Amino acid sequence: MERVLIIGAAGQLGSELTKALSDMYGGENVIATDINPKALEKFDYCKSTVLDIMDKDSVRNLVKKEQVKQIYHLAAVLSATGEKNPLFAWHLNMESLLFVLELAKEEKLDKVYWPSSIAVFGPNTPKVNTAQYCVKEPNTVYGISKQAGERWCEYYFQKYGVDVRSLRYPGLIGYKSLPGGGTTDYAVDIYHKAIAGEHFVSFLSEDTYLPMMYMHDAIKATLDLMHAPKENVKIRSSYNLSAISFSPKEIYESIKLTYPDFSISYAPDFRQAIADSWPDSIDDSHARADWGWKHEYDLQKMTADILENLPAYMVNFK
Repeated sequence: MERVLIIGAAGQLGSELTKALSDMYGGENVIATDINPKALEKFDYCKSTVLDIMDKDSVRNLVKKEQVKQIYHLAAVLSATGEKNPLFAWHLNMESLLFVLELAKEEKLDKVYWPSSIAVFGPNTPKVNTAQYCVKEPNTVYGISKQAGERWCEYYFQKYGVDVRSLRYPGLIGYKSLPGGGTTDYAVDIYHKAIAGEHFVSFLSEDTYLPMMYMHDAIKATLDLMHAPKENVKIRSSYNLSAISFSPKEIYESIKLTYPDFSISYAPDFRQAIADSWPDSIDDSHARADWGWKHEYDLQKMTADILENLPAYMVNFK
């Protein structure tokens, strides 16, 4: 069974992807790593260790010691956080990816997974059913780093044969971890406020539509792509990925069906400009045609599942 290394495992995506990979490969074959020692306490079902992706010697030594064959490189500074410290965001996001790609080439790893984002698009991108191939002029450091990263992924595949695979995630919504500094994180926090009986202040306007996806579908898409036959993976930059699109007002209304006293107000901040530069909806027909992608959750089904399961997790977040 192949050894799998997850870098940045304690984040929103990594927390759930690590569990899915452990269920698939066995906990003894999965190594969860994160820079935060306390965050690793959640990974009692697999191997785990503290790791700074920028400590290249430590990463290389771990790959060799554990005979790692697959790397899921999830460590990154996200959109809203990145705008507060753009040079650091660029440094971490780009240097870490280039190092992982070079390491995969040197150690002849079987596969690398690296997530991209709808942040690669920009204000001049067509907003409705945004195509796989279209204008990309991102105006955030996160988006710029993801756009550059896509080019490097394709380059390493074409020049060196590194089997790197990627998805352009929309906003991801889950209940097993706290928001991590992204522009779409309002759609995670809003459920916490509803269950806690608190008023919610949205940092986006009520009619701001963004492509979104429930974490269950994001994990499914990631595993589907990574286990697709190599010849079926025809895009080596990053695949468009889509499920649902909604506004803050619509997610609020879906929650009110269960929590009728829940209240909301709108106070757009700097994240509004970021959201305005992103698409309203995504055309992911290439993913559906090449490796059979199909989402399972719409807004109502997602809301029902979160409101049922989140209360048990909120105790651990305090």
